This record gives sequence, structure tokens and C-alpha cells, in this order.
Amino acid sequence: MDHLQAIRIFARVIETGNFSRAAKSLQLPSSTVSKWIALLEEQLGVRLLERSTRTVSVTTAGAVYYERTRQLLIDLDDIESTLGHDQAKLAGSLRVDCGGSTASTLLLPALPTFRMRYPDIQIRVTVTDRISDLLEGNIDCAIRSTADDPGLVSRLIGKSRWTTCASPAYIARYGMPATPDQISEKQMPVVAYFSSTSGLLHPMEFMQGELNTPLQNLHANVLVNESNAHVAAAVAGLGIIQTVDFNVRSHIDANRLIPVLEDWERPPLNIYVAYLPSRRHNTKVKVFADWASTLLTD
Repeated sequence: MDHLQAIRIFARVIETGNFSRAAKSLQLPSSTVSKWIALLEEQLGVRLLERSTRTVSVTTAGAVYYERTRQLLIDLDDIESTLGHDQAKLAGSLRVDCGGSTASTLLLPALPTFRMRYPDIQIRVTVTDRISDLLEGNIDCAIRSTADDPGLVSRLIGKSRWTTCASPAYIARYGMPATPDQISEKQMPVVAYFSSTSGLLHPMEFMQGELNTPLQNLHANVLVNESNAHVAAAVAGLGIIQTVDFNVRSHIDANRLIPVLEDWERPPLNIYVAYLPSRRHNTKVKVFADWASTLLTD
């Protein structure tokens, strides 16, 4: 039996709460996870987990074993990463989570430069506009626009300005708004973005000097919860959108979208690389965050 592999599997069961989630995060069959735990318990001569048809709970011995081995796994990952960094030969898998447009317009177009620098790191990109559970998903780090999860370390890597825009066909039909209020007053169609998690609409906000104008009563007949779809809807002429600039810059440069209300700016959006505290000293995460901080230079 590979004792270290058994310890890693046991730790994932504890961290994810059951065998099926641990198996999913490790990309192993549930039967394999169960077998490894049974072998580990047999070798140690103690019961680590109590199983029922629906739940898994840790025994007193299992809790002690997890606390002692968890630090061992963290230290081992750190040692291996540091050795790789010293040799400028980092290798292995790096799991990154980000939103759809962040992946397609920011991360993936620039990724060849990271691959040239670290060719032996395999990048696995999980793309979703939902907030992923990094622990359950066994994700090394995520590119996010919030730093409000106290269970994560969030490193600011840059800022992105907001851009409000619409298609040329839309402007020809509805005109160019002179002020944010005209969008509401004239009931100009807006493509609204709503959260995949909460279902709440993201507000459109505008500032000119000290004047802050959050728009109310938007005429939104089209609502989407994915960032690439948000941009595609604007290109199709369905309405005005407000999104971070890197989502739409290529469309503006190609004249598929036209900026509106450019004198009204919204405070820039902070962009972070977030990761679990256990990944704090992971060199692959560190070099990825260092590289990602070069992507936002506005």
C-alpha cells in the first residue's frame, strides 16, 4: 500500500465530508477511496471513520491522525514546490478556477507566456460564473473579484475599469444616452446580469465627480448569469451592458460595440487570486499569482 497516497485520500474525505465528494475531487471511483481508507485503518489498527448509509464522521483517533498528518502533507507539498522552484523546473498539476469571460478574454489568450516559462506545469482551468468551493473541488487557486471569504487568502493582482457599451445597431435604433438617468427615463433596453448563486441583479452604477448614480427601474427584458453570454447579448443588439473593460475591449476595437456614457465612470473592480491557507506556501500557486498580476496593467 502507498501509505502517503492513503493519507492524502483520508485527508480529502475529512475535508470534503464524505467519500463521494472526496472521490470526485480526486478523480477516483468511490470504491477505490473506500478501499484505501479500509487499508489504512487495517495498517494502523484503529478505526478512523464511522460510516453510515448517508454520513461519514471522524472518530477521536481519526481526528488526531488527521491533525498530525495534515501538517505533514502541507510541509511535503511546500518542500517539493520549493525544490522545484530552486531548480527552475516546476512540474505537476495546477488547478485554477475563474469565470467565463475571465478565462476567454484574459487568462487563456495570455496563457502561452506562462506555458513557455513553466512548460512542465499542467494547467487545469475550471470555468464557471458560480463561486466554487475550493476545498471541495480540490482547486489550487481562483481568479475572483471579491475578497470577502474569511476562509481564503486573497491576493490583489490588479484592477479593471468598467465599460458601458451597446452595439451600433442598438445606438442607431435607440440613440446615445447623454446621462445615466436617460436609460431609465427613456426605458432604453438593458441586458441585466444576475448572480448564479443568489439570483440578484448586479447594479449599474455611474459616477461623475462626487455624484454617484445607481440606476433603478431598468428596462431589462433579457437577463443572463454568465459573462460571455452577457457580452454576446450586447453584440446582438439586445441592450446596453456594463461590464469590466477586458470583457469587451476586443469588441470595441472591432466596432462591434460602442462605449456610452464615457464621462461617467464607476470605481474600478479589484481582481484577486484566492487560495486556501494550506496553499499559502505552494510555489506553483505563487508563480501563477505573480504571472497573473501582469495581466491587468490598465
